[in-house]
Parts: sequence; C-alpha cells; structure tokens
Amino acid sequence: MQRDDLSPGGDHSAVSTTPLPSWSDGPAKAAILDFVQRVTTPGPDFLPRARRIATFDNDGTLWCEQPLQVQFYFGHQRLEALVRKDADLKQQQPYKAYLERDIAAIKQMGKQGLFEVGATAFAGNTEDEFDAEARSFLAGARHPKLGRRFIDLTYEPQVELLEYLRTNGFKTFIVTGGGIDLVRALAEDAYGIPPEQVVGSSVKTRFELRDGVGVLVKQAEIDSFDDREVKAHNIGLHIGRRPIFAFGNSDGDLAMLRYTLTGDGPRLGLLLHHDDAAREFAYDREFHLSPLAEALDHAAEYGITVVSMKNDWRTVFVPDATASAA
Repeated sequence: MQRDDLSPGGDHSAVSTTPLPSWSDGPAKAAILDFVQRVTTPGPDFLPRARRIATFDNDGTLWCEQPLQVQFYFGHQRLEALVRKDADLKQQQPYKAYLERDIAAIKQMGKQGLFEVGATAFAGNTEDEFDAEARSFLAGARHPKLGRRFIDLTYEPQVELLEYLRTNGFKTFIVTGGGIDLVRALAEDAYGIPPEQVVGSSVKTRFELRDGVGVLVKQAEIDSFDDREVKAHNIGLHIGRRPIFAFGNSDGDLAMLRYTLTGDGPRLGLLLHHDDAAREFAYDREFHLSPLAEALDHAAEYGITVVSMKNDWRTVFVPDATASAA
C-alpha cells in the first residue's frame, strides 16, 4: 500500500484510468474526482502539495463500528485478564457493565466513558507493551456478528480513496475519537497511514527510566478526548494546517467538517451515511455512542456531501485475508 512519504513528487494529477473502482458512479464519486482534479491541475483552484491535507475519522468512517467500537472489545479482553487477578472487579462499576456486555449500561455511559474504562484498564503499561498487546488482539479478534477479524472490516472504497488522494499529492491523516495508540497499531498496515499521522484520544503518560531505557508509562487519566470540537482543536495542535478535505460519519465529526469547509479556497467535506443493513448495518441518530443527527439534517446547509453506503459503494469490506489464506 502506498505510503504518504512515497507518493510522487509532481504537482499534476496522477489519476489512474479507473479511479475508485469500488465507488458507484454518482454525485459523491463525481464530487471527489472533480475536487481532486481542480486542486491538482494548474488553474484558479490549484493548490500546492503542502496544502493538500485530508483528514478522516476512523470508527464508522474507515472501518466498522457496530454494535460497538472496536475499542470496547479490546478493553473487554484486557478487563477479563485483570479479573483473573482481582475477582472483585466483577462487581464494581463501570467494569461490571463491560464484563457482562451490558449494552444498555455501556451506551448510557457514553463514548467518553468507554475510553475512561480503557484508560484505567491499561494504566501502568508502557507504550511499547500496549502496542504489542494491541497488535496481538488485532491479529486474531473477530467481530461478534460478522465473523471476520476486525482488521478485515476496513472499508474497501475508503482504502481506495486514501490511495487515490496520496497518488495526487495529498497527505492523509486519521483524526479519531478512538484511542490514538490502538489506531496507530493498525493504521499503517490497514490504510497506509504512518503512526505520526494519527490524531486521537489519549491518556496522560509518565516518563521513566527502566533498566536505563526511557519509557512512557500510561496513567489512568485522560489527556485529550478527541471528539466534536476537540477534533478541530487537535488538528490545529498536531497537524498545524487546516484540511481542505475531511471525511466523517457522525456528529462527533461535525466540527472537523465545518473547520475544513469554512476555510478559504476549494474544499470538500464528506459524510458517510450507514444505510445498508444488507451488507453492513443501518443506523444514524439512534446510535447513542456516536449519533448522526445534526450533520445529516443540515448537510446541504453546511456544504457537506453525503455518501450513501447503499448507493455509492459497489462493495463494503476489504477482502477477508484469513479466507484468502485458507
């Protein structure tokens, strides 16, 4: 998969003969192709490579987030390991809800509550220890309903889009409400996005020297919960340039989309609507952890292009790597 630092050096569009083959012909695909053509072709809308910044949400935008975000299943596995050492955790909230997979109680706590439990569960781990555990989890953990590995539930049309943008001189970033370290563990292999181009929710860390080696140790305290308005803040803090292209799927991404679209010059903001119950899941405003309501209702007013999973995508998921290997 093409990395950002390996993309061509020229400023002219390098569109393949059949760009975005997993996208159906229609207004959404046309908007993407037209936008990329305009900003990469000499003319009034041309932008140099340095300004071609694209940001993508992760959960529900680049891979499946139903019935709960992957972060939940990873944290659940960690909590089960902790319970084997301390059985009293089974009766303590919020751990009890997560261990019993009490979906109603979990949704009541909200997405930040989910991340706070994970922060507590992994407190004391170094970043390297966390990364090794995350990669081990991703290598085998499977979706409870779809049966495929979580890593094989990335969206093929979005992987194509990321590659298409990079081929045309864009630098692609993930800006996610999910834990930054979990997403960094998968982003390079799954999306071609290196870890330094992932912005996400984070916990506080403490620097220590262990056997003469400097390490960062995770604390049981949130540093930044990267959702809603905080996404725009963290783009400014960590990227340092306003994106010209942004893609999300919920109201948690609306600030990022509006931050992108209200800048000067050509811009494109897209919103994935999960309306395909046959191939994935159909949901929007009723998903309490990450609802889609305001962004959907006011998309036209805000200048957001809505992408229908059902109508705009020919396929949904990347090929199943485990099936291919069988």
